[in-house]
Amino acid sequence: MRSVGRLVAIVLVLGLVGLTGYVGVKLASIDPTPEVQFERVGPATLESIRELADLTTVEMVQYTTVEKGSDRGWLNWASGDRIYMFAVAKIGAGVDLAALDEGSFVVDQQTGGVLISLPAAKITYVSIDNEASHVYDRETGVFTKGDPNLEKAARLAAEEILVQAALDQGIIERAEDAAGRFIGEFLKGLGYTKVTVVTA
Repeated sequence: MRSVGRLVAIVLVLGLVGLTGYVGVKLASIDPTPEVQFERVGPATLESIRELADLTTVEMVQYTTVEKGSDRGWLNWASGDRIYMFAVAKIGAGVDLAALDEGSFVVDQQTGGVLISLPAAKITYVSIDNEASHVYDRETGVFTKGDPNLEKAARLAAEEILVQAALDQGIIERAEDAAGRFIGEFLKGLGYTKVTVVTA
């Protein structure tokens, strides 16, 4: 009898274990909540946004020679340092269309004319032509190795001189005239019968 009782007990235990496992599997297969995909990311910091809409309408090519260095007088043979450079640069000028807003346009609905106020033109880029620019002479005293930054300083001086030369030759005025013609033709292409362009 005891053997039968033990056998029955073992069968009951195994049955309960099997039933528990079966119920667990069934419960696991039934998901009461739908699956939700998620993604966690750190905060994004936008430092700066700068939108440029430069309409470059004029480009000038300028060249000059620059002599730069230190003058020690009669001691130049010992500690002088001088560089001679031929520099060529491309200089562009135009208007920044990003500065336009609704107040920049005045439209006459009856005549189909439009008055547009453009911002003043400015220098948009200065590019030294490295292939054409070169140092054609360098004089250093017998007791000095020379300033390693002298060539860079000569380039900066040449850039300043060439930009001023372009300004003196009216690059800003030419850029404003060209921008006015370009915008005028563009607006006429949109159907405006009369376009008047003024510069701020």
